[in-house]
Amino acid sequence: MSSLLARPTVTIRGSKDEVYVAAVPLRAAKGPAQLVMSAAYSLGFWDFQHFMVLIRPYTSSSSQSRPQAVVFDFQPKDPEDIFTAIAVLSGRAVPGTVLVRKLGKLPKNKCWFVGSSKVDAVDVATKYSSNWDMNLRVGRHDCRDYTNGLVELLVGEKHVLERLRSSTGSKG
Repeated sequence: MSSLLARPTVTIRGSKDEVYVAAVPLRAAKGPAQLVMSAAYSLGFWDFQHFMVLIRPYTSSSSQSRPQAVVFDFQPKDPEDIFTAIAVLSGRAVPGTVLVRKLGKLPKNKCWFVGSSKVDAVDVATKYSSNWDMNLRVGRHDCRDYTNGLVELLVGEKHVLERLRSSTGSKG
């Protein structure tokens, strides 16, 4: 997918947007499944984390505070639905979606700076997301593939999650 967008048509700016990868617990139906996911995340098990890309756009005015971070997040349309969980566990594809939202500030934990982009990163991420296949299949086409592909497009680093995994000493 990233090869289709390898040369995005965007305005190149003199300054750079900052690109981050963040991890949060996988979401699950309330009850025991949610407790297991939260515990695995707390223990640092890499395979029980959900990854997303955060972009902090550059602002040239020193008197103006930086805009909020913009999050690009590929996940199941209904991650807490029991039927989604069953489909995921059986290896079937489920409908996915890319959520785009703003954050007031970057997370303090499990958020890594991965590089700067010379292009308008939000514009490139928006175009990338609009061409992304929305059939989510865990282990074959999921948040990891989305994150790796988008980071490669924005900062040029291939397989960023492998580097982060080895540098953080995460389990699993």
